[in-house]
Amino acid sequence: MNYVSNAGVFLIQTIFGLYAVVVMLRLLLQWVRADFHNPISQFLVKATSAPLRPLRRFIPGYAGIDFAAVVLLLIVKLVEIGLISLFPEFPPLDITGVIALAVVELLKLLLNVFIFGIIIMAVLSWIAPGTYNPVAALLHQLTEPVLRPFRRLLPPMGGLDLTPLIALVALWLVMLLIIAPLQDGICSLSLFNNTYCRARLL
Repeated sequence: MNYVSNAGVFLIQTIFGLYAVVVMLRLLLQWVRADFHNPISQFLVKATSAPLRPLRRFIPGYAGIDFAAVVLLLIVKLVEIGLISLFPEFPPLDITGVIALAVVELLKLLLNVFIFGIIIMAVLSWIAPGTYNPVAALLHQLTEPVLRPFRRLLPPMGGLDLTPLIALVALWLVMLLIIAPLQDGICSLSLFNNTYCRARLL
């Protein structure tokens, strides 16, 4: 790709990627029933309310999952991929490959949210243990459903909690053993293009 195309792809990925993170956080915080009086929660609500409001008229939630947010995430990814495919360096894409890539990228984003959430929470606990921080409060609520099963298997020993480390290892294994093979499989399909996959920094 030329420099202009590189810059265009980077800009599209950055804008849509950041918004996908915002929507994913809104979805997960609703799922864990986080404190929506938190200023960060309020920002997420305001940033996603406009597109979610019409979607909720047709797509109800179920079992604590906001399926309107799930559909919005899929739309964001499909538009992102579609815009990138408009660059002349990329051949036309099969709709099946586009949807498959969008779903896999959303699964990867989901895992990355938990991975970075656990890392940031651990760093904050080292820097300012015992002090209230709106970011730390939300991260605790967000990551607790992931950490809880590991705490049952390995409770804190002598005041040392190894649960975050074990959870990170497990999440990375899922990324390597499930997400990466799915990405490789999509990129190897005849209906898809490996150059497109490399440009998306898979």
